[in-house]
Amino acid sequence: MKLQDRVAIVTGASRGIGKAIALRFAREGASVVIAARSDTPHPRLPGTIHQTVDEIEQAGGRALALRCDVRDESEVEALAARTLESFGGIDMLVNNAAATYPASGMEISLKRWDVILDVNLRGPLLCTRAVAPTMLARGGGSILNITSGAGDQDFRRYRGRLPSLAYGVSKAALNRLTVGFAREFEDRGISVNALMPASMVWTEGAEAFFGSEAAGEEAVGPENMVEASLHLVRQTPESLTGWVGTDEALRASSGAW
Repeated sequence: MKLQDRVAIVTGASRGIGKAIALRFAREGASVVIAARSDTPHPRLPGTIHQTVDEIEQAGGRALALRCDVRDESEVEALAARTLESFGGIDMLVNNAAATYPASGMEISLKRWDVILDVNLRGPLLCTRAVAPTMLARGGGSILNITSGAGDQDFRRYRGRLPSLAYGVSKAALNRLTVGFAREFEDRGISVNALMPASMVWTEGAEAFFGSEAAGEEAVGPENMVEASLHLVRQTPESLTGWVGTDEALRASSGAW
C-alpha cells in the first residue's frame, strides 16, 4: 500500500472532495484524522466526521474524528496534539476545508467576507504552522492545499457569472501561500503543493450551493482529484514542491494515473 504506516490530517473531510481523499488515503494504508466542524447531521448537507470514520473503519482502515474549526488557533493546535497522541506522528496534511458565498464584492457583508478569508486562508496557515514542527522533527512530510480556478487572474475564461469575489481572492492568496511555504521548507524536507480541479467537481456541497439543476455535462466526480492528491502527498521537495495546478495538468505531466 502506497501510504502504509503514514499519518494524514484531512480538513473538511466530512463530505465531498475531502471525504473522498480521506477514504482513499485510508485504503492505501494511512491512519487518517477526519477534521471538520460537521460532527452532527446538517439538514441541507449530508455527512459528518463520524460517518466518514465509520466508512473507513468498516473497510478495515484506521481513522479518528476530531471536530475542528480551522479558524481557531487553539482548536487547530489541539487537532495536531490529538493526532500525535493517537497516532504518534503527522506525515501529511490536506488543507481542504473551504467556505464561499454567492455575492459580489459590492454586496457581500464584511462578516461573510471575513468568514471566507478566515476559513480558506487563515485555516491553511494555522494548520501548516501546527503540523510543520512535527514533520520537521520526523525528517519531512507533505502539505497539500486544495485550491480553485476561481483564483485565476484570467477572468475572461469564465463564460457566465464569475465565482464569488471573496472566494476567488482567498484561493489566489492560498496559491501564494503555497509557493511561499514551499520556499521556506524546500531545504527542510517538507513538500508543499496546491491542487485545483480542472472541471467542476459535483459534491454534496456543490448541490446545496448551486442546486441540482446546475450540474451540467462538464461536472465530474472527485476521482481525478483523489488520484492527483495521492500522487502529490508522496512527493518530496526534491521531486516536486511549490506546484500549483489542475488534476488534468498533473496527470499530463506526470503520467501518474
